[in-house]
Amino acid sequence: MKGPFDAVLESTETASVVARPTTPRPEGGKVLQRLLAFAEERDLPLLIPELTIVDKPRRRKRADSERESAVEGFAGSGYAEALIDAAEALNAQQPVDTREFTEEADFLVGAPASPPTGVGPQWRFVGPTHMTNGQTYGESRVAVAGRVSAIAIDPSNTNHLLCGSAGGGLWESFTRGASWVARTDYAPTLTIGAIAFTPGAPATVYCGTGEGNFYAWLGAGLMRSTNGGATWTMHATTPFVGQGFYDLVVDPANASHLLAATTNGLYESADAGLTWTVRRADRCWDLSVQPGGGPSAEVLAACSGGLFRSTNGGTTWAAVALPSAPAGFSRLAVAIAPSNPGVAYAFGANGATGYLWRRATAGDTWAAITQPPGLSTGQAWYDWFLAVAPDNPNQIYLGAIEAYSGTLSGSTWTWITISNKTGDDIHPDQHAIAIDPVNPNVIYVGNDGGLFMSLNRGTSWTSLNPGLGIAEIEYMAQDHGSARWLLAGTQDNGTIRYTGSNVWEHVADGDGGDCAVNRVSPDVVFQSYFNMGMARSTVKGNWGSFSWIGPNVPQGYSTLFYPPMEACNDTIAQAGQSVFISRNRGTNWTEIALPAGLLASAMSMPTDGRLLVGTTSGRLFVLTWSGTSWTTTELTSPRTGANLSDAYVDPANANRIWVTYTARTGGRVFRSSDGGTTWTDCSAGLPQLPVNAIEVQPGNANRVWVAADVGVYQSLNAGATWQPFANGLPNSLAVDLLYHPNARLLRVGLRNRGVWEIQVDGPLANPVCGVQFTGSLTANQTRKWFTFRWPATWHVIWTVMPTNPLPGNPQVKWNVEVERADAEYATYWISVTNLTASPITFEGRYAILSYY
Repeated sequence: MKGPFDAVLESTETASVVARPTTPRPEGGKVLQRLLAFAEERDLPLLIPELTIVDKPRRRKRADSERESAVEGFAGSGYAEALIDAAEALNAQQPVDTREFTEEADFLVGAPASPPTGVGPQWRFVGPTHMTNGQTYGESRVAVAGRVSAIAIDPSNTNHLLCGSAGGGLWESFTRGASWVARTDYAPTLTIGAIAFTPGAPATVYCGTGEGNFYAWLGAGLMRSTNGGATWTMHATTPFVGQGFYDLVVDPANASHLLAATTNGLYESADAGLTWTVRRADRCWDLSVQPGGGPSAEVLAACSGGLFRSTNGGTTWAAVALPSAPAGFSRLAVAIAPSNPGVAYAFGANGATGYLWRRATAGDTWAAITQPPGLSTGQAWYDWFLAVAPDNPNQIYLGAIEAYSGTLSGSTWTWITISNKTGDDIHPDQHAIAIDPVNPNVIYVGNDGGLFMSLNRGTSWTSLNPGLGIAEIEYMAQDHGSARWLLAGTQDNGTIRYTGSNVWEHVADGDGGDCAVNRVSPDVVFQSYFNMGMARSTVKGNWGSFSWIGPNVPQGYSTLFYPPMEACNDTIAQAGQSVFISRNRGTNWTEIALPAGLLASAMSMPTDGRLLVGTTSGRLFVLTWSGTSWTTTELTSPRTGANLSDAYVDPANANRIWVTYTARTGGRVFRSSDGGTTWTDCSAGLPQLPVNAIEVQPGNANRVWVAADVGVYQSLNAGATWQPFANGLPNSLAVDLLYHPNARLLRVGLRNRGVWEIQVDGPLANPVCGVQFTGSLTANQTRKWFTFRWPATWHVIWTVMPTNPLPGNPQVKWNVEVERADAEYATYWISVTNLTASPITFEGRYAILSYY
């Protein structure tokens, strides 16, 4: 998704952030830089076929042999297995769901497929169920949700849809997308790559986990449902653990015969998916089976090595000659026309070159045909689809960054950009398409913004995103004076804002990076996009209110895709190969050098004069304000050669420091009690997974929470032992944590499953009551008392009780007035009047009903 800072701006885009220097689109798109960052943080292998990846200088270069080894996938590495083990351990806390599911049952927005236990604090979905004002490349703004990777329509009931999200699990609707329920929140993985109903028996559905386009490493195998998608079990793990799915086909003539296209190859099963045989060992993106299927059916497979054809249902394969085709593809899709299976199409890309072919007869030669004007192939490895209209072999749909409809009349192709046109647009970056098997006018498209439906082949669109809680949260920031306000950065859906409703607002375009709030003046908020620089709003992030403030860096400056940002009062910092700090809300910047070759990856700012900076290589630095300048001191590193993901410095004790790492082995959580001179490894008891974020409870330095690639964990003894803290929390990537000290709420940002919160001590079972002050009044006297530093998030009731009984008539009356003393605290002014002719004494009592 282009944002307001890209080198090429759409003239119809209304920039909510202005005046940033333009940034060239990187090779492979910005999403490739995100993928590189995710892989490098965890030391995972990476290969995008036929795409030359130029690593940004993060922590190390990847050897060519390491790149090539990724062709064989990532199974057996231990990462996917550790994720599965952690998810199963967390699931042991969840009860078995024995409810009966019907078409009408349990359509609660964001409701989990298995309820949390009734013991202890429980996580609650905060949203977003969707975001208003979502971005497109056209003139319209739409409701968006998050990345959709797969769509399936029940052939026996076309109102029944299944939608797979990149990392937010599988969702079900019986209302053609008007309402949704999450069905796999407690599956071993929530990454979805492909979904397929069994044509003749649609109660049986298969789901391939691991999103081939991005989260392939998180694949846990093939799931199956026998009740149309309401409940799921893991059906086959071998050979799919650590692989990502692109496509999945059930033979229309034989429900036991399945084909799977994955990051590791093309697989066939003859026993309804229990066991699998590899038929091709190169990456396979797409499959198309001749209508009717059967043992002699034609099957076409789009692989990294080209197009292949089987005439025995998928057991053996032969290469198909495509004129002027490259030796390998960065993406290839294929489709046989349902109404005339002799007609087929192939749609491919190799780097910046796109290809489109058609054949008129099965087994005949293929010919290149006219492509849509303006077709962009730079992200073909990530966003790409092809489909043929079921009732017209001469009409096709293509998906890349934009979506297109093409119609052949005679020898002429006419193309329409159906995703971006005057007045009716959808989000860009297209991943999936499904066409109603009964009414071919109805099409569904899944993209980075969510799911959209057209009743007229793409002429107009309806967003199906309300209720689809799949936002891919990257970072969060909060207002300490309100428990009902958050700012969050999201993947390709900009910066979004929560103001109490589970429907959030989109307040800034592009990719949403790190964000921050001025604690003492929370109307001043900051958001970032990607690379260095940020924008500031002075009205709490209202749409259109952000203005670019820098820091502006030269071309070639090295930084993470999402550079870390921290704020404390009027001091704001952002860091890449150096650290930029402003002590006046970003009006002026000071650059502080880091040693050559280092990149900042995390920061903590306990006070406005102290900043801890961690790097991708694990080294640590403290920057201290002397009153006139910043000084830099390097601390002892608890471990080197690993990405430091988060840090926490106790504002009340600068010697107490916590850091976390996204390494998959060795120590991942460390604590120092002497300002970073020595460290204690506190990783024992945590799953062997990357740790992404850490929070500590103010006033209780021994209570610590960490977020891992699956789950949140709590320690009550400064990291000596850990316990899962995930009651009701989906098994999604947990990437950011926020603790609200006044509301006593812990929040977690999940990749493709939104924001969740938990009252860390549970809800107040009874009001907290007490006497705050005592007073006395002479006859008929009125006086005023005040009590201050009450958190503004608390719900408090005040009463006045006379201490000397005087039956027969009222003795006192009182009036409570509230002063918002600062951004975080309130002062209560209590006027008390003696209604009698005698002196009285009384107590000023409070009752705290809740902390937020």
